[in-house]
Amino acid sequence: MNSEAPVKPATGLDEIRLMIERGIKPPMMDLLDIDLTAAEEGRVVFTATPSRRVYNPLGIAHGGFAATLLDSACGLAAKSATKDLTDCVTLELKISYHAALDENVGEVRAIGTVVSMGRRVAHTTAKIVDSDDRLYATATSTLLLAARRTRDEG
Repeated sequence: MNSEAPVKPATGLDEIRLMIERGIKPPMMDLLDIDLTAAEEGRVVFTATPSRRVYNPLGIAHGGFAATLLDSACGLAAKSATKDLTDCVTLELKISYHAALDENVGEVRAIGTVVSMGRRVAHTTAKIVDSDDRLYATATSTLLLAARRTRDEG
């Protein structure tokens, strides 16, 4: 019998590290085969490999694939800097696409970083790069820092 109590995260970074340790993926990340691979206070890294299943009619990865990576990196970067279990909700996301993603690119990293944290709003940035640090997309984001609500609260 295991006498250890379940681990309860106290901060956003604790919660993110538990997700990495336990391989927990939200359904969207599972669908797009995106992995959360690293986290420290104010910075997170996701990895993914653009595959044909995320292609648009032009034969390259749909912009929504990159947008999902960038939004996730921006959001969890902010969460990693919270001192409690505050949720971070995207209010604004601005994306610039620099180069096309396709399966020949191989694995890419989406690196999210906090620019500033207020009491109610966070500002973050993220970029998608390949193994040679070639830049594919960048984003800036404004996020609402909101007290965690249960599903019953709406």
